[in-house]
Amino acid sequence: MGRVEETWRQFVPTAQLQRAEPRDFRFDWASATLPGLSVVRYELAAGVTSTVAPSGQLLACRVSGGGARVGTGEKSLAPDTAWITDGRPITAHWDGPATVQALIFDRDGAQRAARQISGDDRLELTVHDAAALDAASGELWNRTFDYLLGALSSAASSDALVFAALQRHALNVTLTAFPTNFRDAMELSPQTRAAPAAVRRALAFIDENAHRPITIDDVALAVHMSTRGLQRAFQRALGTTPRDALRRARLAGARRDLIRTADPVAVIARRWGFSHPSRFAAYFRAEYGVLPGATARPDA
Repeated sequence: MGRVEETWRQFVPTAQLQRAEPRDFRFDWASATLPGLSVVRYELAAGVTSTVAPSGQLLACRVSGGGARVGTGEKSLAPDTAWITDGRPITAHWDGPATVQALIFDRDGAQRAARQISGDDRLELTVHDAAALDAASGELWNRTFDYLLGALSSAASSDALVFAALQRHALNVTLTAFPTNFRDAMELSPQTRAAPAAVRRALAFIDENAHRPITIDDVALAVHMSTRGLQRAFQRALGTTPRDALRRARLAGARRDLIRTADPVAVIARRWGFSHPSRFAAYFRAEYGVLPGATARPDA
């Protein structure tokens, strides 16, 4: 059991296994790490009581199977459902084979991203309650976790564009699936002043940096606007979104590579941040009227 606790503490230093009865002991571990985010899934067949009280971290987790019981000390949480803590101790107990799924965010990094997305520079990221907002929100978090771990497990280490998008998506889902003050900030009125000059600067930034792992948050930061303010400005000025503009710029880059190089279509798609070949093909056809294979060099 010492190996289990040691491994878990690499990701959550405050984690403690207070009791472990080996019985039919089994331990299977899978994890992936991005800057500011760790994705962990492990299966442990044993009688366990575990406590976490993360410091400097935002931890969203789910313990399922094994008769798992989870609580904050003040109340019990519904079994087999996702929960979150920004420091409040959470204790889990299970008696048989159980699966633990966790997203572990660096708290400072998550707060910076939350401020940028919401446009509230004074936001002090806070969790109001441990339980997910409702069953649908908890299930959304579960599906996001499964997708994230699968995508990270199959992605190449050089897929920086994909990683940046995955990380932003994971944080967005986590901060909205649970009762946090990020949700409160997002319900405030967004910036409504049209800013065509800012839109032009944003488009120039996108064109110059589409090959890099930028997100729409980075675009907004580059033109000194909140993400929601930039979205509103794009909608008013262009009738589109910054995300659509970034996608089109990356499609244009992929098209250039298809014409100029002999690299396989799938390699070029991933280079430009498209992790799903079928989705890339659909976007490409919608933009250019043909499939990527029709554009690629004959020797590709």
